Amino acid sequence: MSLERVFVAIGSNVEPEENFATAIAALRQRFANVRVSTVYRNEAVGFEGDDFLNAVVEFTTDVDVAQLLATLHEIEAQCGRRRDDPKWAPRRMDLDVLVIGEWRGEWPGLTLPRPDLTRKAYMLGPFVELAEAAVDPISQRPYRQLWEAMKAQHPMTATTLRF
Repeated sequence: MSLERVFVAIGSNVEPEENFATAIAALRQRFANVRVSTVYRNEAVGFEGDDFLNAVVEFTTDVDVAQLLATLHEIEAQCGRRRDDPKWAPRRMDLDVLVIGEWRGEWPGLTLPRPDLTRKAYMLGPFVELAEAAVDPISQRPYRQLWEAMKAQHPMTATTLRF
């Protein structure tokens, strides 16, 4: 893999401030040029639970997909996440790859761009902050345009957290 811009959604609703700090520090130890979007507070989706903190992280890397996913899973584990945790349940840490450069397609455990990026406000809004000029390769529309059409129906509350 050549040096690529990678965008990862980050979310937690179990000790979220602490787990965000742990995950961001670990990402900065492993990857170059880490940037973090605004951190938003959002209601849990798909189950009853505490509010989530959500953001998107951007960094550059030249590791292959398998190594990237292994590293992200390792960081989730540092925050107390287990791979066998239920899908729709509270999360100590969730790191989901959204985009790797201009890559499109499927790899074991990953589809790029992430199919629900354009359907989940807590991913799309923060992503657009960091990748303002990016274009969705599926719809051929700028992600910013997709966000503008979505944000009125899915308002998000920005926090004052900075990483």
